Amino acid sequence: MSERRPTPSRERLDSWKAIAAFLGRDERTVNRWEKELGLPVHRLPGTKGRVYAYIDELTRWLAASECPAAFHAHSPNREPNQTSVEFGVVVEGSKGSGSEPLSRSSVEEVNSRSGWAYSGRTWLLATTILALGLTAIAYIFFHVRASGSDASDQTASLPRQTSVGGVPQVLTASHDPEAEKLYLQGRYYWNKRSPEDLSRGLDYFTQSIARDPNFSQAYVGLADSYNLLREYTTMPASEAYPRALAAAKKAVELDDQSSEAHASLAFASFFGVWDISGGVREFRRAIELNPQNAAAHHWYGNALLALNRLPEALAENDRAQSLNPASSAILADKGNILLTAGQRDEALSLLRQMESGEPSFRSVHVYLRYLYWRCHDYPNFLTELQHEALLAHDDSTLAITRAGERGLASGGARGMLQAMLHVQLTLYSQHSFPPTSIAQTFAVLGKKSEAVKYLRAAFEQHDELLLYVETYPEFDLLQDEPTYRDLLANMMLPVQSLPSLTSASALQERH
Repeated sequence: MSERRPTPSRERLDSWKAIAAFLGRDERTVNRWEKELGLPVHRLPGTKGRVYAYIDELTRWLAASECPAAFHAHSPNREPNQTSVEFGVVVEGSKGSGSEPLSRSSVEEVNSRSGWAYSGRTWLLATTILALGLTAIAYIFFHVRASGSDASDQTASLPRQTSVGGVPQVLTASHDPEAEKLYLQGRYYWNKRSPEDLSRGLDYFTQSIARDPNFSQAYVGLADSYNLLREYTTMPASEAYPRALAAAKKAVELDDQSSEAHASLAFASFFGVWDISGGVREFRRAIELNPQNAAAHHWYGNALLALNRLPEALAENDRAQSLNPASSAILADKGNILLTAGQRDEALSLLRQMESGEPSFRSVHVYLRYLYWRCHDYPNFLTELQHEALLAHDDSTLAITRAGERGLASGGARGMLQAMLHVQLTLYSQHSFPPTSIAQTFAVLGKKSEAVKYLRAAFEQHDELLLYVETYPEFDLLQDEPTYRDLLANMMLPVQSLPSLTSASALQERH
């Protein structure tokens, strides 16, 4: 069954807050723009005060002549013909700082190789303008030294050894200091992991490529953004991973000695296209090139988790945490590994502490939802599912949550599962819900044949959740099912055949 891909230009913002954040203004200003200047905002029928806006309509409005001059005033260096960076497309016409117009070819190569491209302006036009307003803050954060030296001297060039979020990185030098600065600004937002911040980071990385189309690290940032957008937003993995893979391959092509480029390629290869051996090889290559690369250890640990190699997964996560102790993502994934390894009390303590300190960090809610599900604590499971849906702006998951709440109130645990399943199947028929999750619900209800049916569909549709199939306890009851065993064999996960990273042969292996 082919998967229906939503049209990117019809992405929707579902509140005044989201619309205001997109435009880089407060809600009062955006309300005034709607009343006085015709900002295209729609209202949901039958609701009181609930609004939404389509991103393509907002960008067209921004581009129109009646767009408020005050908005454009926040883009101080933008000339009428300056290049516009549009979600991976560089529009020609910029003279920059006296240079020739920039070429489309570098970023469009990534888009064409991934089978995807936008036409016309996109929502990144707005986030680009917002990003320019934050340049001064990011500049101070990344470039001003404690010695109090002249800040203007700091933008001349970046050393090959730099730091992002306190983590040492090897930065491939760019001939354009502005490209390097834009890259670091992108990393700042990428590390925050929220849907809005990931979008801002993607914008900065794309601007960096516009400044220097041969800057490998900017393509790494582009790949890393797409690798995470399918997790923290509603962007389908079938769209995100091809773009990530194309960008990562371009990064490696430009600098084969970049540990970060190989780590990004490993992520997209392993999780995106299920190239298990190739992904593991790239992870090892990344760590070999730079043993201090925290992201490589972190993501390799998650790959080992998928392969059900739990002690090694935890060891890689611990190594990543020692290199980047401030990373919330690493710590949250540790909680998930502990949960999968059966250390539920330790996982619960860690994740609850994180939830208290970072309630807007989506991964914590995802893993707590897993934990409560497996402990049959369904009220807390539904609470975490709702948090997850709201943070990701995911209406489908929110509908499942509401159905589960009604089912639990009227029919207990089984009533909850059946109510959720009804909505899940409806969404699946609309190509907007993963079959692996439906299989899990059927398995908990004890319906083996239905669970196997949807697992087969997950395999055929390349559902990314299926990669973790051997870590889901819901499927333990299927171990005696020949069809299930055949499915595992067809996935060809070489759990026992992959050597440990710490073995001599692995350390000697070359890409």
